[in-house]
Order: sequence, then C-alpha cells, then structure tokens
Amino acid sequence: MTTIAPLPRTAPPTPARPAISNAEIAARFDEVAALLEAQHAGPYRVQAWRNGAKTLRRTARPAADILDADGLEGLEALPAIGAALARAIRELVQTRTLAMLRRLHGESDPAGLFASVPGVGPMLAQRLHDELDVDTLEGLEAAAHDGRLARIKGFGPKRVAGVRDALATRLRRRRPYEPAPDEPSVAELLDVGREYREKAYRQELPLIAPRRFNPAGERWLPVLHTTRGDRHYTALFSNTALAHRLGRTHDWLVVYYDGDDGERQCTIVTATRGPLKGRRVVRGRERECISHYHTGP
Repeated sequence: MTTIAPLPRTAPPTPARPAISNAEIAARFDEVAALLEAQHAGPYRVQAWRNGAKTLRRTARPAADILDADGLEGLEALPAIGAALARAIRELVQTRTLAMLRRLHGESDPAGLFASVPGVGPMLAQRLHDELDVDTLEGLEAAAHDGRLARIKGFGPKRVAGVRDALATRLRRRRPYEPAPDEPSVAELLDVGREYREKAYRQELPLIAPRRFNPAGERWLPVLHTTRGDRHYTALFSNTALAHRLGRTHDWLVVYYDGDDGERQCTIVTATRGPLKGRRVVRGRERECISHYHTGP
C-alpha cells in the first residue's frame, strides 16, 4: 500500500497593512499645528498645517494613491499642500510616522529611522546619528554623497552606494541627487543660533522633555521656531550620545529648515581649536565662517 505524504503546511500570507487614510494624515497634521502653536511658532506656519489637514479631509481620493500615481507633484497640486506638506504626506504614507512630529514631542528616534534603510543595522544606525549628527533621511543622503558617510567605519564604497540607492528609492528621487543650491548663508544660520541661545538663557523659550537620555522625563530642552524671510527654522540643543559624553548639550545646536528637496539640518558649535577657536561655527562650513568673521562686523 502506497502512503502519500501529506502536503507541507505553509503559513497563510500576512495580509498587507492598509494604507494610511487621509483622515489619519489630517489628524497628524492637526497635531503638528497644535504643538507648533504651543511652542510659539508663527501663526502662518501653524495655519498652513491646519489648512493642509482640511484639504485632506475634503479629498476623496486617498493621498497614498495620488503619491503612487503622480508622485510629490500630484500631492502639491492639491489646495493648500505645498512642498513641505507633500513630503510629510509621503513620509506618513511610507512609514506611518512623521519625524517632525516626534521631534516636537521630544521623542525623536533617528537611529530607528536609519535602521530601516537597507544596509544599515541598529548598531550602525546609532553610530551614524552620533558621529554625523544628522537625524533625517535627507541629511543621511547628503552625507552619503559628500563623503562624510564614507569616513564612518564600516561604510565602504559598496555599502555607501547601496545606501545612496536605497535612499533614492525611499525619497522617490526622479533625478540624480545634487547638492542643494539654495543653502542659507552662514550669517543667517549663525543669527538663528544667536537668537536661540539668547532666548534660551533668558528662559523665554518653551521646554520639551526629550525621550532619549532623560529617564526622569524632565522638561529641559528649549525649542525655538523662527523665520528668516520665507524660510522656517526650528532649533534645539543637541541631545545625542556624543553631546552628552562631551558635555556639549548646552553648546551644540541643531537647526532644522526646509529646502527645495526636503528638510535639512546643520549643527552650530563653539570651535575649540584653529583660527575660529572660541567662535560659533556651522559644522562643515568652517571656511565660509572664516570669511564671515573676517568681513562681518
């Protein structure tokens, strides 16, 4: 008698997670607006997020479908959805989280974000955040192209190229990456830093309780929302492991701002050596800072 072996059991396929709805995205936008308002951001910036939420609630077609079919351009064609809000929608569609919202809550987890990039595991992700002092995918992409990522131990040419390709896909680049041509001047960035430090030391800024390195949940981190012309800035003292280890949590300043191709950031520090010793400088733009101090007031 022939015995027929039973067919191997296979686990049922995991159902695809439903795409985030317009109502959910709108709720996140309203949350951003409420936090910006509580942290004394400009009223026009607050209203922009609220208007974006209203648009999403009135749009019958899912934003995820618009993004798939027409990219960021399709989202920007919606009323009250500019480039910054379109990128926020993309981030929520792809990850269901919004780095800006987590930052406003004091819950930023850049290591977790970087670990989601193929070729970057949890340990490397933490090192990237600590050593590069970046916490956005756009910041990581810039580091992958300007040589900073290649200087991190463990990132040879093949891994760097893989990160570049993964980020191009994740950020839906339709053209090759190019350095941003519209960077603010070091004079403008240093002026934002001056405003932050003056207001922080006068205790005029709202405080948030960062999740990392803050087991007691203390509200100690001042946050500034300010503008220069049409550009919006958010500034906070650095809360990285390296800043804590070196005692620079009230010196190193991280400044976030919107650019044409996504959110960008820079770090402003007090130089400890060289011709700029004792001066506030934008890390990575020291040559421009030398010219600024030489020709400035």
